[in-house]
Amino acid sequence: VLGVFGVGFVPGGLLCFESKTNSADYHDDMNDNTFYEWFVKTLPLLKDNAIIVMDNASYHSVKKDKIPVVAWKKQAIIDWLESKGEVVTHPVVKNDLIKKVKKIKKQYDKYIIDEYAKENNKIILRLPPYHCKLAWSSVKNYVRNHNNTYKLKDVLELLKKGVDHVTPEMWTNFVEHVKKVEEEFWDIEHVTDSVMDENPEEVERHILTVGTGDTSSSDFD
Repeated sequence: VLGVFGVGFVPGGLLCFESKTNSADYHDDMNDNTFYEWFVKTLPLLKDNAIIVMDNASYHSVKKDKIPVVAWKKQAIIDWLESKGEVVTHPVVKNDLIKKVKKIKKQYDKYIIDEYAKENNKIILRLPPYHCKLAWSSVKNYVRNHNNTYKLKDVLELLKKGVDHVTPEMWTNFVEHVKKVEEEFWDIEHVTDSVMDENPEEVERHILTVGTGDTSSSDFD
């Protein structure tokens, strides 16, 4: 985990540890508790009103309060609503309970990390899913290209050097690349909107809807 500030990494913001599992996926060792501890430690290194760009990894996205979904048992949904001061009149069906949840969920659907940052005069800006992490890719490439011994202590030193290797100029290039990609995206969207405005019937004939047709609990998540 790396803290990023301005056009460089935050001094003292590196978290690196040895994987203790046999899994090929190192993310198994990274959990919300480990991340939260690092976040609390690193946050004071940032200035007030700093904007923290965060992706949507599961350990970044732990909710303060679980929100009921259709898969919940009916009584559990009732208990949740009543704990929020909502009055539930019996008899009641689950669908009506979910409707009540949706009316008030916004005020409770919050992330632990986001709220902690807000309490400490920082702002979390969440990225869309699968957003590329250019700086981190550069660090990993540095380690990969210079790793000759494959010893853990040497990899750790390469990691630190890889972080130092990311210069302000590289950060500027990363930012410019992202801006270019975003501009291209909005240009494409503008063209699409223009086509739809001019030929709505023709566009409708070529729309492909992908889905299973069933309603899952994620619809209410």
